Amino acid sequence: MSERVRIGVVGAGSISLRGILPHLTQEDVQDRLQVTALCDPVPGRAQAAAEKFGVPKAFEDYEDLLRSGEVDAVSIASPIGIHYEQGKLAIEHGVHVHFNKTMTTTVAEADDLIDSAAKKGVKLVSSPGEMLRPLHRRIRRMLLDGDLGKLVWAVTGAAFGQYHEREGVRQGEDVLSNINPAWYYRKPGGGPLYDMTVYGLHALTGIVGPAKAVTAFSGVCIREREFRGEMLPCDMDDNTLMVLDFGDAFFGFVYGVAAGGISGFGRPVLFGTKGSVNGATFNGNPIDYPERVLTEAGGQADLPHVVGPHRSIQEAHVYEDIMQLVDWVREGIPTVSSAEHARHVVEIFDGAYRSAETGRAQPLRTTFPTID
Repeated sequence: MSERVRIGVVGAGSISLRGILPHLTQEDVQDRLQVTALCDPVPGRAQAAAEKFGVPKAFEDYEDLLRSGEVDAVSIASPIGIHYEQGKLAIEHGVHVHFNKTMTTTVAEADDLIDSAAKKGVKLVSSPGEMLRPLHRRIRRMLLDGDLGKLVWAVTGAAFGQYHEREGVRQGEDVLSNINPAWYYRKPGGGPLYDMTVYGLHALTGIVGPAKAVTAFSGVCIREREFRGEMLPCDMDDNTLMVLDFGDAFFGFVYGVAAGGISGFGRPVLFGTKGSVNGATFNGNPIDYPERVLTEAGGQADLPHVVGPHRSIQEAHVYEDIMQLVDWVREGIPTVSSAEHARHVVEIFDGAYRSAETGRAQPLRTTFPTID
């Protein structure tokens, strides 16, 4: 299609207000897309966001949005625990889908979405598209060229901390600034793995390839969190340590924890017989690649669609993934931000929780196309 892709944004919470809507309503993208509808179940929130960002339609009921005929695609920015249900409904209506991380909470759900989308001719893109980053692609090439020698081990992960409680969109009194973060700490879909570790694990597996098995310990470390005087119960695991087996005695240590960390956010550390990659350095020296100056400038300006005003707007990587879907729909250009890669990461998380419950390593069966 050569005309604009009509996009519905599902969920008018933090990620949408800080990132998705500010990006997608910029003048420079209106030749390719239009945000035609918003949906949020909180009374008045979708309407208030629609008025703020100039979106024509607002809905409280998601199925009403899908039945309206107003959208060609949706960006699902709702709590992770309902991504599968909402993605399946979109597919049934023939609507293309961008999933904000993480796509689903189980590998069975991911299988069903991918199979259903293929049957309906629906395109799926899933954040985070870490292999769109030139640095990660360069590290992948270094690995294939033998610069690191034989890989020995790797580490990546992230910590919850108090990031979500302190976001600006949660400190006010009106419907667009009093967004409660309680879902981040509840089943299903809460916890640091789905929310934060997903970045580093997409990067690690994108660089070194799919894992073959996972072993893990996991549990709830902090059982209550305080938010604006309210005590939020926490029943989703917030402390998970796992070991991945990539084959040939190459192992990865991956963590999603309540606090603390040993690697840069979203950037795995790789150790090989010829040296190590840590962030943007190889053996302590900067890794050279054409987009390095943009990476060092800060933000996410090295991503292909992040130009002009988008460099100063939050959550630029989410905008990039949505634009990957727009290009795919309009021009037939597939993306490395694939549902298959997302499914593999979901299977690792799914397997980690099963391993922690059973005390046994869990084999992994999924794979995805890697970059050569």
